[in-house]
Amino acid sequence: MINHSKFVYTIYIRATPEKIWNAITNPVITRQYWAHENISNWKEGSEWLHVADDSNRIIKLVGIIVKAIPNKLLMLTWADPMYMDDDSTVTIEIEPINYAARLRIIHNNFKNGSKMFERIKDGWPKVLSSMKSFLETEKPLKI
Repeated sequence: MINHSKFVYTIYIRATPEKIWNAITNPVITRQYWAHENISNWKEGSEWLHVADDSNRIIKLVGIIVKAIPNKLLMLTWADPMYMDDDSTVTIEIEPINYAARLRIIHNNFKNGSKMFERIKDGWPKVLSSMKSFLETEKPLKI
């Protein structure tokens, strides 16, 4: 089995860092472009949950907030609650660029034989493209 050590994805969004941060951390907004809610108080050491926005409210992902600098940086652990030993780390960097912002996702620290890499390698681009569309046009992608 291939050991993938890192996934990096960068996207430019015509939005302020504050709007991007809010789109990542506000469950009302994440539900609109991701069909899930990211739930936490976003303080270092706190738990975060990624919950399906449907009648079953299934928890799809869990983790701990490692570092949080609002509008700039969010680092968290990332795991499927059914496979907690297959955890990894996500770092989200937001940087203003003129009238837009650069959003970079660094998803790494995958375990040997991790199945998570296969789940996220197409997932992140879809989610971030939907978020970009939503923030720029108020219409998410139907993915």
